[in-house]
Amino acid sequence: MFVQVEENIKICFEEYGEGDNYILSAQVGFFPKGMHQEMARLGYHVVCVTLRGFAPSSYVREDYGDGWYDLFAKDAIAVADHLGIEKFVYMGVSHGAGVGWHIMLNYAERVRAFVAVVGGPHSLDSGTMSYRQLLEKGIIKEFPPFNPPIDNDNAREIRRKAREDHINNQPPAPAEEQAINYGRPLLKMKNEENLKKALASIEVPTLMIGGIDDPISTPELMIRTAHCLPHCKLILYSNCGHDIDTDLIEETTTEADRFIRNVDKTGKWYLPVEE
Repeated sequence: MFVQVEENIKICFEEYGEGDNYILSAQVGFFPKGMHQEMARLGYHVVCVTLRGFAPSSYVREDYGDGWYDLFAKDAIAVADHLGIEKFVYMGVSHGAGVGWHIMLNYAERVRAFVAVVGGPHSLDSGTMSYRQLLEKGIIKEFPPFNPPIDNDNAREIRRKAREDHINNQPPAPAEEQAINYGRPLLKMKNEENLKKALASIEVPTLMIGGIDDPISTPELMIRTAHCLPHCKLILYSNCGHDIDTDLIEETTTEADRFIRNVDKTGKWYLPVEE
């Protein structure tokens, strides 16, 4: 399915599940077995939006500078409008959570809850390029190890190997995609101090999920973010890294479902306190 958002820009989206309990997510792409599909099996209607510039959405040649993530957020809202979705849960992983921070700042009235998986966001004091672009430009030779070795869980090993095989079997990215540098979220904030102020203004109940051994969305970054957000729950798992959304699917979706249900019932990010 596609939505025409500009004269030459179409945004592709896929749907999992049905009903009016919507989860919206926007990313470069979606692994075929992960949190998004499992949330649909738990009863949510999950809408997965492919970012502009990445197939099957339209390619772009324009460099939007520090405006990439604002456009990604705008495109996601355009999909929601097209489907008649007034309010939704936003769930994003890594750069998809980056889109989420911009939706929280620009369209908070549309969001019931935010599930940010390995969502950082990056410190603006540590550079502006995405890890993907650092690799494409040869600034780094390879990604840092995203995940630690698995300790005594053969099923988890099999699952991780399946993800690795899926990624390795993908064709090389076309030149149009390789040229894109969407950078990091919240670049308009210019520095870490402004970024923290922006995070502190987000009122949407937020669940952050991450791994202790994640070299990208480090525990330090996520604790910094949780400290800023006024309505936040942070869960960190030991022996887990950046691919926790496809590594511990059952665990992460159980926590997300529990969090969303409680927000919808109480409006809070924690269970009711009864005395």
